[in-house]
Amino acid sequence: MGLSSALANAMSGIRANQLGLSITSGNIANAQTPGYVTENANQIELSSGGPGSTVAVTGVNRELDVYVQNQLRTETSGAGYADQTANILGQLQTVYGTPGGTGTLESAYNNFTTAIQALSTSAGGQTTQVTALSAAQALAQQLNSTSQGIQSLRTNVQQDIGTSVNQANADLAQIAQINTQLQGLSPSDPSAATLEDQRDNAINDLSGLVDVRVVTSGANQVSIFTNSGVQLVTNSQASKFSFTSPGNLTANTLYNTDPTKSGVGSLSITLPNGASMDVISNNVISSGRIAADLTLRDNTLVQAQSQVDQLAATMSSALSDQTTAGTAVNSGSQNGFSLDVSNLQPGNTINLTLTNTATNTQQKIQIVNVTDPSALPLPNAPNANPRQIGINFAAGMASAVTQLNAALGSSNLQFSNTPAGSNTLQVLNSTSGATTINSAAVTTTATSLTSGNPQLALFTDAGSPYTGAITGNGSEMTGLAGRITVNSALLNNPANLTVYSTNPPTAAGDTTRSDFIYTQLTAGTFTYSPKTGLGSNPTPLTGTIPGYLQQFMSLQSNAAASATQLQQGQDVVVSTLQQKFNSTAAVNIDTEMSNLIALQNAYAANAHVMSVVQSMMNTLLQAQM
Repeated sequence: MGLSSALANAMSGIRANQLGLSITSGNIANAQTPGYVTENANQIELSSGGPGSTVAVTGVNRELDVYVQNQLRTETSGAGYADQTANILGQLQTVYGTPGGTGTLESAYNNFTTAIQALSTSAGGQTTQVTALSAAQALAQQLNSTSQGIQSLRTNVQQDIGTSVNQANADLAQIAQINTQLQGLSPSDPSAATLEDQRDNAINDLSGLVDVRVVTSGANQVSIFTNSGVQLVTNSQASKFSFTSPGNLTANTLYNTDPTKSGVGSLSITLPNGASMDVISNNVISSGRIAADLTLRDNTLVQAQSQVDQLAATMSSALSDQTTAGTAVNSGSQNGFSLDVSNLQPGNTINLTLTNTATNTQQKIQIVNVTDPSALPLPNAPNANPRQIGINFAAGMASAVTQLNAALGSSNLQFSNTPAGSNTLQVLNSTSGATTINSAAVTTTATSLTSGNPQLALFTDAGSPYTGAITGNGSEMTGLAGRITVNSALLNNPANLTVYSTNPPTAAGDTTRSDFIYTQLTAGTFTYSPKTGLGSNPTPLTGTIPGYLQQFMSLQSNAAASATQLQQGQDVVVSTLQQKFNSTAAVNIDTEMSNLIALQNAYAANAHVMSVVQSMMNTLLQAQM
C-alpha cells in the first residue's frame, strides 16, 4: 500500500469518526428527550483502487422495531379509550354516591319508605305527614341532582370531543407537513432522522385519540388510515375532522342518525380528496379517546339517565296508576272484554294478554293513547313483550276503533264501540278461534287527591301528573328524574297523605292510603324498560322498586370496576410494549459511552496513521534533497 493510499484511508476514517462522534454526542444529549430515537452512522466499505479499502458514511439510521411500534400504537388507542371510560364512569359513581352511604338515591329512597311506614304506625299524625312529605321532597331532589350530574358529565364529554378533535387535526396537519419536508430527503439523510422523530411523536399522539394504521412507502412517506379504512393522511395531504357543538346537553338532547333530529354535537371528516362523511353513523373510528367520548355521550350516560328516569317514572306511576279490569263479554262464539276508556289520558294504556291456540304461546299487547300523530306508529324492538300499539283516542271512538282493527286485525282481534256513542271499547277474538283473550284492563292516572281511592299523584312532572305520554319528541319518561317534584297540592295540605275521600269522609286513624303507598314502594311488582340495561325485549325485568334500584346501582358499580380493571390491564400492556420499544429505540448511556471511547480510540489511531505517513513523507523528501 502506498503512502497516499494509507493517507486517504486514514482521512476517510477520520471523517467517519467525526460523524460518529457527532451522532454519539447527539444521542447522549437527547437521552432524556421524549420520542427521541437512537441514531447510528450507516457506514459502507469502499475500494481504494489498490490494497486496502476506505470507509464512507452514507447517512444516519434510526434504531427502532417497527413491528413493536405498530403494536404500541394500537394499544395506545385502546388505552386512550379505556382511560377515558374509566375516568367518566368513576365520576358517575361519585354522582350516585357510595352504596350504603348518605346522600345517595338508595338512602333517600329508604328514608322515604321509612317515613311512610311511620305514617301508618302513627295513624296519620300531622307531624309524620309533614316528615313523610319532607322525605319525598328529599328523594325528588336527589333524583334531580343525579340527573343534573349525569347531564353535566355528558356535556363535559362533548366538550372533550371538541378539544380532542382540535388536537387530532393539529397532529394530522403536522404529519402531512413533515411528509412534505421529507420528500426530497433520503431515508438515511442526517436531517431526516429529526423530522422522522417529530412525525412519529405526532402519530403516537394521534393514536391516543383515534385508532390508526400506518403504512410507510419507500419514498420515506407515511399514509395513515383508521382501522375502518378511512384515510387520514396521504403524502402531503391530511384529512380534517369537524365538530359542531350545540352547548350544554340535557336528557332530551340525544343522538339521532337523522341530522335534523339529532340534539348533540355532530362529528364529520373531510378527506384529502374533498369528500366528507359523518364519523359517527359511518363508524369511522373504533378506538381512542374520541371513540370513548362518543360511546359515553350517546350510549353509556344515556343509559344511566334512563335508569334514574325509570326509577322516577315507576315511583310516580306506582302511586297514581289505577288499573280497572275489563268486564267479560261474549257474542256467539266470540269472547272478550268490555273496557271503560272514559278517563284515558295521553300515555295511559289498555293491556291485553292473548294466547295463540295453535302454538299455546302467550303474548302481551299494550295499547297506548298517543295523541300526537307525529309519534305514530310506535317503534317496537324485535320480540318486544309487550308489543306497543299507539292509538289516537283524541280523534274519537269511531276513529280509535278503526285504528285498532287496522293495527290488530292480523292478531285475530275485533274491536267495536259497544254500545255505540259511549266511552266503552269492546274487544273480541275472531270467529276463527285462533286467539284467546286471557285478560284485558285499562290503566289510567289518578289526578284527584280525594277520589275515594288510595291512588294519588304524589310525584308530578314539574307540577303536572305523570302519565307516560309519548310525543314526536319522545317519551315523557325521558328526563323525568330531572323534573320530578312533589305534588304542590299535597305540600299545601299534608293531610291528604291520609285523607283520600271527602264523601264519605275518611275515618280518623284510617291508614288505607299510607298502607297502599308503603306496599307499592316496597313490595309492588313492576316492569322496567330494557333501555335501562336490565332485562331484554322478550323478557323485560320485573320486580320491586327497591330491587330495581339495587340492580341498576350494582350494574353501574360493576361497570365502573370493570372499566378500571380494563384501564389497569391496558396500561400494563402499553407499559410493557413501551419498554420493549425503548430497549431498541431509547438511548443507552452505557452503550453510547462505550461507543464514544471506541470512536475516540479509532480517531486517535487514524490520526496516528496520518502522523506516521507525514513523517515518512518528510523523510523521503529529505532523502531526495
